[in-house]
Amino acid sequence: MTGTDNGREAYAAERAELARLLPPAPGTDLPPGRHQHHRERLMNLIDDDAARAQGRTGADARDRARERADRPGRSRLLRPTFLAPATALAVAGALVLGYAAQNGGPAGTSGTGDTRSVSQVLLRISDAAGKGEALPVRDDQFVYTRGTGRDVDLTTGKLVVEPLEESETWYSQKPGPQKKLGLSRKYGETLPINAELGDSEGTRPGLHRPTYRWLATLPTDPQELLDYLSEITPKFEEEDPDQAAFQAIGGLIGDTILPPGTAAALYKAAALIPGVTETPDAVDALGRKGVGIARDDERSGVRTEWVFDPEDLSYLGWSSHLTRDTEYGKKGDFLGDSAVIETAVVDKAGVRPQN
Repeated sequence: MTGTDNGREAYAAERAELARLLPPAPGTDLPPGRHQHHRERLMNLIDDDAARAQGRTGADARDRARERADRPGRSRLLRPTFLAPATALAVAGALVLGYAAQNGGPAGTSGTGDTRSVSQVLLRISDAAGKGEALPVRDDQFVYTRGTGRDVDLTTGKLVVEPLEESETWYSQKPGPQKKLGLSRKYGETLPINAELGDSEGTRPGLHRPTYRWLATLPTDPQELLDYLSEITPKFEEEDPDQAAFQAIGGLIGDTILPPGTAAALYKAAALIPGVTETPDAVDALGRKGVGIARDDERSGVRTEWVFDPEDLSYLGWSSHLTRDTEYGKKGDFLGDSAVIETAVVDKAGVRPQN
């Protein structure tokens, strides 16, 4: 075996290890696939630097890529469960602040686990979603999303809230495996959204690439849908499977266009997950107060909350905070937030919808 072959094998091993250490972040904070995009983006930076190294070792190329990924303006994401004080990555999360019920006051309980109350709220949200307009989305079009949110930077070992940053994405609706999934625009940069890590032949429509056509094929029976999503959701060591299902649903309802029947079924499925509660004082990244649906991840000590408009019950965004003291923060500490500004269907990536 040549030295070149040895170097390639060593680099491949290093890349695999980095990929293992960068598991997907919670699916409720950004549009489906956005966290996976950032994860893949970091790995692509490593590949790009390695390809340009011309004689440098894989470790040298990896270090250069890390420096590029960590400079100001780069998104640094990691699942809260895997955070450590010295990490140079950041977790996306959110702050819980205010709730105005649909009828002008608190409805149900204040996150006490009253299953009947949260089921009633989710049923109302489901009914509203099911009555929504079914927007035709062709296979040759793109789902456009525009939103804003805040990350928490842990580069210094302390939680530092970053400023609101607006982002735009264009997700391809093409059927079959795709190596280019769309475009992302953030920090003044427009970058391609590449296939998921490890999908050498391209990423197929599915949980991390939820095309409108794929979403329309999902079961509409809530229990069947929950069982199916639980089956296809990636499993990680020591992860609460109920929390994984909650995050998977959050990733599908956030910042995308859903067939009304699928949307209605997703909210009913969420009502079947143990530990899901209604919360007061929910607010998104833009300060819009709304109905809160939340779940505490007891293993990581993180509460993730979905926020809905108190009038029409449409999805507004998400929020998260710590529910106990951890090695990287105190109980109640803010972890980040997001807000949906606009969703639409466009014919070309990079082109904004005509209002």
